[in-house]
Amino acid sequence: MLLALDIGNTTIAIGVFKGKKILHDWRIKTDKDTTADEYAVMLLNLFQRAGIKPDRVEAAILSSVVPPLSPVFQAVAKDLFGVEALVVGPGLKTGMPILYENPLEVGADRVVAAIAAFGKYGGPCVIVDFGTATTFDAVSDKGEYLGGAIAPGIQISAEALYLKTARLPRIEIKKPKRAIGRTTVASMQSGLYFGYIGLVSNTIAQIRKELGREAHVIATGGFGGQIAPEVPAIEAYEPGLVLEGLRILYERNKDE
Repeated sequence: MLLALDIGNTTIAIGVFKGKKILHDWRIKTDKDTTADEYAVMLLNLFQRAGIKPDRVEAAILSSVVPPLSPVFQAVAKDLFGVEALVVGPGLKTGMPILYENPLEVGADRVVAAIAAFGKYGGPCVIVDFGTATTFDAVSDKGEYLGGAIAPGIQISAEALYLKTARLPRIEIKKPKRAIGRTTVASMQSGLYFGYIGLVSNTIAQIRKELGREAHVIATGGFGGQIAPEVPAIEAYEPGLVLEGLRILYERNKDE
């Protein structure tokens, strides 16, 4: 079995694959102060609840946008499963040319998601990841990573309204009944929800225009389940896209 870990700013996605099939996946909270021993206990509990013995894990791969946690999970992989985890980064064969001016600036999760989307849908394609930040990534019809756009995530936007104003409350992000809010909370929900749909729709349209032809648009990330159905250009929501990309990357590098 293969253990795949995607360490994000807010959550850590964990997946267990048998061949190409994902058997189980989980999300846990990202905490830079949590130790390797503490994360090992969390993973062990998840495995026990799923009926998976740790010694069935034969390999591991991880991507991370939280550098302090990379060695933590490398230690977890070694101590709990007895394997050396592959880490997405320089030296790993991706099979996808990165045309960013400085390829080292591209978040590992963005590249991994692009690999999975191109593998499943072909190109050109646009990947929209609704995470802590909302990222837009463009892949050419030749399978080249071209770059993209980064916007504040919808949760960050909501928190900014709460933290940077004197009287606006912290709110739940959900679709309001109408655009014209009749309370402060409803007005904030309207601005965030419908405004965010506009941001996403317009950014996709501009990227598609620059790609020069109709492109597949695939969404992923925690808030994608809420927002993707509201954006006609998005043809599919793939919550496990990064985990699938990690599986593909492992297959490309396991014999290196």
